[in-house]
Amino acid sequence: MQTISEHLSFNGTQSFHTHQSQANGTPMRFSVFAPKKINAVLYFLAGLTATEETFPIKAGAQKVAAELGLMLVCPDTSPRNTGIPDEAKDWDFGTAASFYLNATRAPWQKHFQMETYVAQELPKIINNKWPVEGLNTGIFGHSMGGHGALTLALRHPEIYKSLSAFAPISAPTKCPWGHKAFAGYLGDDKAEWAKHDAAALMATLQTPYPKGILIDQGLADKFLAEQQLLPEHFEAACAK
Repeated sequence: MQTISEHLSFNGTQSFHTHQSQANGTPMRFSVFAPKKINAVLYFLAGLTATEETFPIKAGAQKVAAELGLMLVCPDTSPRNTGIPDEAKDWDFGTAASFYLNATRAPWQKHFQMETYVAQELPKIINNKWPVEGLNTGIFGHSMGGHGALTLALRHPEIYKSLSAFAPISAPTKCPWGHKAFAGYLGDDKAEWAKHDAAALMATLQTPYPKGILIDQGLADKFLAEQQLLPEHFEAACAK
């Protein structure tokens, strides 16, 4: 792991790092805000077109994180410069649009193994570098990252003790973004799609987070009106 930069922030440290990922077979970047005293670790998954810098630069979360003792970990939204033809051609597929899953379809499966990266590889790096092993871990995210947070937490509830999301893509098997991403990364088998759809996953579970899942959705969000987010599907699955 190589540290790119470090900055003092609210008696803690905001840092940016790169390393060679075994899961993705490419260099990956991530950022960390480490308060002076760490009580828990919170992973944030950013949305389409974003990077590991988006949340620490735009959210202003460091002050509250320092007060609560929350370490904030933000991975990049995908591998980059993999050599896959046209990997950065579209803003909603490929580079910066991994959908945080393990691709099974060529040519993406060689480098786009983001579920393994976020849920397994990156936490090992964090635990080795910072004194956080054994502390509670939570996950949240925005838009595509909200989708990632929901699905990773529902698929790995033993890892994440809390779950929340901002304007998540809640039912990707029923929206254009999801159709494009899942067909490209997973192929045409809709049963495989359902394994990465938060609403579909919730329909098969029994209160995986009994203390609650927090979702915030702005009603003026243009992507809500365009039927890309569909939080009502996830809400209905939770109600059942």
